[in-house]
Amino acid sequence: MSFSMFVTWVLVGVLVGVLAGLVMKRGGYGLKKDIVLALVGSIGASWIFRAVGVFPGAGIVAMVFVAAVGAAIVIVAQRMLMATELPADEKRVMWRWSFGAALVVAVIWMTLGPAPQPAATAAVIDDKTYTVTPDAMKVKAGVVVGEVTEMKVTERIEQGSGRITSPAKFTARLVLKNSSTNQTVRLVGGKIQYIDAHGQPIKLEDARAEPTLKFSSSERLDPGEETTQSVDVEFPAEALKTKTLGQIRLELAYVPSPYKEETLNFAVSIGETK
Repeated sequence: MSFSMFVTWVLVGVLVGVLAGLVMKRGGYGLKKDIVLALVGSIGASWIFRAVGVFPGAGIVAMVFVAAVGAAIVIVAQRMLMATELPADEKRVMWRWSFGAALVVAVIWMTLGPAPQPAATAAVIDDKTYTVTPDAMKVKAGVVVGEVTEMKVTERIEQGSGRITSPAKFTARLVLKNSSTNQTVRLVGGKIQYIDAHGQPIKLEDARAEPTLKFSSSERLDPGEETTQSVDVEFPAEALKTKTLGQIRLELAYVPSPYKEETLNFAVSIGETK
């Protein structure tokens, strides 16, 4: 239980006790006892609700409602079961004290009560793009040739704090073509490596997937046929440093097989159906 929550219970109990003397004309024992009874009801009801786990994540409005209901129940029970009548002089004194107590409660609430929390605003996320120079390259692996274009690296950063919300990724457009005249090619997969200026691979951070290319099991290229593949893979943060990345290496795996074209003739005749 936090201090602000307990202060809320106490202030609601005091306020209900004061209002009881103003609203309920008969049956009370006076301002002090009304406040004591209301405090007992407010704190008791709120504690019971928390103990049994009702509204475990309740906000300030629910807390005030429970405390007010608990205080009111005790005051009403006293008026019904143990009502009394105050002399006229005591009633006038009670009214004056009630007004003063209500004013004090209002001041205490504004001073110690929980401050309103600012509405949460969604964080603004920006895409930070790094250019790759050159942004297009010709590629060749045996009979498979092609081109990698639109190469760039992008990471997502929270505006203001500079916090990286999504690690850097390398994206590109890969076009592959079977340049053979007598072989069919079935693409198996590919792997991308980032090589530094000294010819050493740059490793990804822990828990990040290795950058690979996956092709459909039916990705077959006949002679002269081509296919387009989107590249969207992880990129190491180390490679973003100036003059660190030397080259990007693409290892392509494919299975060639002989390609044949044969002519088949079928002997047929046409006749009317009887």
